[in-house]
Amino acid sequence: MCSSAPAPRRPYPSDVSDDEWSLVAAYLTLMKEDAPQREYPMRELFNALRYVIRYGIAWRAMPNDFPPWSAVYQQAQRWLTAGCFETLAQDLRVVLRLASGRKAEPSAAIIDSRTLRSTPESGPRAGYDGAKRKRGSKVHLAVDTLGHLLALHVTAADVGDREAVARLATDIQDATGESVELAFVDQGYTGEKAAEAAGAQGIKLHVVKLPEAKRGFVLLPRRWVVERSFAWATRCRRLVKDYERYAETLAGFHVIAFVGYMLKHAAALIKGA
Repeated sequence: MCSSAPAPRRPYPSDVSDDEWSLVAAYLTLMKEDAPQREYPMRELFNALRYVIRYGIAWRAMPNDFPPWSAVYQQAQRWLTAGCFETLAQDLRVVLRLASGRKAEPSAAIIDSRTLRSTPESGPRAGYDGAKRKRGSKVHLAVDTLGHLLALHVTAADVGDREAVARLATDIQDATGESVELAFVDQGYTGEKAAEAAGAQGIKLHVVKLPEAKRGFVLLPRRWVVERSFAWATRCRRLVKDYERYAETLAGFHVIAFVGYMLKHAAALIKGA
């Protein structure tokens, strides 16, 4: 008796579209599509990874119509180790900047951080952020003036913003070919130490201060862009807290979230062309 082929699964909102997949497939292909060791379609593995990040599920709670969680996890680690998403993010940023009438590489950046509460998985590497009164991890982020990712890394929450400037400035210049000359920051980055660390990479820090007579919410010039970028990331439930055992995984998942946002806009450009 012949068994019928399995019916295609119903798509999830987090699945990549055909236009998005046409942009991302080449970056994720670490071996030939028909390689004998490839057991599951690469697109389905990527869709499953996006599902985990978007909806915040545990790996072992993977829906049954996706490949097994272990296969998705192992492939995700291969992609993260190979730096696939960092390369994709850089190229997408250039495309979106040119489409907006900007130069390919930015001359200014915006830097900020946010603290994520720890969980039992991330607890052993967590620190206490006295300003936010949270125990967890701190995500240090740099974006261009359009809000697109330039650099990102994760530390314990007790690492101050000033201490993270040196590494962020280095990563910014590596990602942009040393085109950035100015970085907008908040008052947490004041002081000679932060200015010297940025200056060593050819970046001048400009501190955007709160108005003296502040009442309620105030939209700060330039600074709101990075806050919006953090808001984009928090739409992914996996990134609301630090659920990861390793800091590198948390950083990689943030990069994937930003890639997803940029992919959507790049795909819209393809449709409108």
